[in-house]
Amino acid sequence: MGSGMTMNPRSQDRSALEQEQFLKILSREDALARFEAALFPRTIPSEARKLADALGAALAEDVTAPIDVPPFDRSNVDGFAVRSADVVAAGEGAPVRLALNGETIHCGTAPTLQVAAGSATAIATGGPLPRGADAVVMVEHTQPAGSDAIEVRRATSPGQFVSYAGSDIARGEALLRVGTIIGSREIGMLAACGIAEVNVARKPRVAVISTGDELVQPGRPLTPAAIYDTNGAIVAAAIDENGGEAIFLGAIPDDEAKLEAAMRNALADADMLVLSGGTSKGTGDLSHRIIGRLGQPGIIAHGVALKPGKPLCLAVCDGKPVVILPGFPTSAMFTFHDTIVPVLRRMAGLPPRSDAKVNATVPVRIASELGRTEFVMVSLVEGRGRDGLIAYPSGKGSGAITSFAQADGFLRIDALADQMPAGTEAEVTLFTPHVRVPDLVIVGSHCTGLDLVTAQLAHAGLTVRSIAVGSLGGLAAARRGECDLAPIHLFDDRSEAYNTPYLVEGLELVPGWRRMQGIVFRKGDKRFEGLGAKDAVAAALADRACIMVNRNQGAGTRILIDRLLGGARPEGYWNQPRSHNAVAAAVAQHRADWGMTIAPVAHAVGLGFIPLAEEHYDFALVTARKDRPAVRAFLDALASNEARAALERAGFRPA
Repeated sequence: MGSGMTMNPRSQDRSALEQEQFLKILSREDALARFEAALFPRTIPSEARKLADALGAALAEDVTAPIDVPPFDRSNVDGFAVRSADVVAAGEGAPVRLALNGETIHCGTAPTLQVAAGSATAIATGGPLPRGADAVVMVEHTQPAGSDAIEVRRATSPGQFVSYAGSDIARGEALLRVGTIIGSREIGMLAACGIAEVNVARKPRVAVISTGDELVQPGRPLTPAAIYDTNGAIVAAAIDENGGEAIFLGAIPDDEAKLEAAMRNALADADMLVLSGGTSKGTGDLSHRIIGRLGQPGIIAHGVALKPGKPLCLAVCDGKPVVILPGFPTSAMFTFHDTIVPVLRRMAGLPPRSDAKVNATVPVRIASELGRTEFVMVSLVEGRGRDGLIAYPSGKGSGAITSFAQADGFLRIDALADQMPAGTEAEVTLFTPHVRVPDLVIVGSHCTGLDLVTAQLAHAGLTVRSIAVGSLGGLAAARRGECDLAPIHLFDDRSEAYNTPYLVEGLELVPGWRRMQGIVFRKGDKRFEGLGAKDAVAAALADRACIMVNRNQGAGTRILIDRLLGGARPEGYWNQPRSHNAVAAAVAQHRADWGMTIAPVAHAVGLGFIPLAEEHYDFALVTARKDRPAVRAFLDALASNEARAALERAGFRPA
């Protein structure tokens, strides 16, 4: 393949490689065996080296997220941004025809056209969702219908293949606590938020290159439709953690000549080259086209039957390993640790990594994809399994840096299974040698105010695990005995009371704080300025061009929205992000004109705010757990003057 690429014109090279992509998917075991056979045996050199400045150091202060991650709603697949209502009845026998808008949204491309009824916009994986769209249809589920239209052959649901702004990390969320030892996962979280400062076997010198026009280095301003380069920082740190010396060469734009020059220079100076991005089917994927020109034997494997991690590319160029990791952080880091670390440790003269395993019960059903072995990141809490553990899936997707950073391990779903049923006893492979079961487990609705209360516990040396699944999901977890506390904010229409009507035997209410819910809009919008909440919604309903952004089913805010709308279903109703931060981002970025969120979030991004109702953010306490030391410490912190003052400064009103 390498010699053919050298002899043929570049356009033919690209065409041939694009056709060969993923035509032979290898198993993980086969891919790794071929890779190692092409690299070993080899001589291990030695020298003295020192560690990177931050790696292994302890934080001196708490770190909170200054931005939402992702900073905009983005597509998880290559396909078309659509209004889900337009294709709700689509099927193989009844395709729906949609007109194509005159733009294609790539990574780093800001949308300019609205997706109106009956239309669709072509969008690449990672591209920002345009105004009017609330879902993405995979390109595999469509057919061209002339040059300016497509036929959709599968129904889609609101939010399908969309990662919402702030769904991974919310502005103001506590990222890392004082005393945390910085490793690759922690460095990756900091990079995702743009935070820039915080004699043996010779370490293999490993060059690291990020690829993509959309990447911005931490510490620099985040431009529209751009993202911070997470992979560069986290991959470099993971190399240092596993016996290598990382040499980060920055992010290279999608320019074949520049990228080839950078790859050649890297291989001249380093023992190994690792790139992230540029291995899938998008038009900007250049890295794999270049490898065949860099040395023999070239590509060993391109496409591995893994999820996440299918686009992984393994190559050897004149004795030096070249690895192209997938672009999404979780995919990149899982494939790096699972497939690349064994090779890197052998090159560094280190023994193989030993992975500890435990058994845990999976409390919820996990859907899977037939044909690929799937690895699901999970967080562990105390429960009733064989080892007394519950494994909660992260549910944030391969674009979420916290999926890897906050997980305790992963479980495996066989390639022949399309799901893992709720209640399954599964084996979990740990990322650390021992289980780190937290002292306090909180499952339910998330609020940035929660970080202000749990800070006292973290500073006292107690570990807190907070899993955001919504109020109703938290109540279900509390009833099953899977948590200590479930934060809830649920309004009951019949009793016109918050939270208490939803309690069952074995749960008791702990008052938390009040937070003002209201209508959020862009300042200066005359449709909303000076109006009360009900009048503002009436004005929005009267203007058909006015787009709302909703909240997900099961959220306490959704109950308020539906009550206010009184059965109306305005434009944008089916756009259902899962957090207050995502609602504010949609309005601030002009993808929606109004929505409902809480006052602290609205003020943080400079939006107009119309108060509607002060909701009760309380805690359903599992009575059987109320005497546990960590629970008592939480209740003491909640009642403390320090926490109450911190909540008031943040815009909340303690109960």
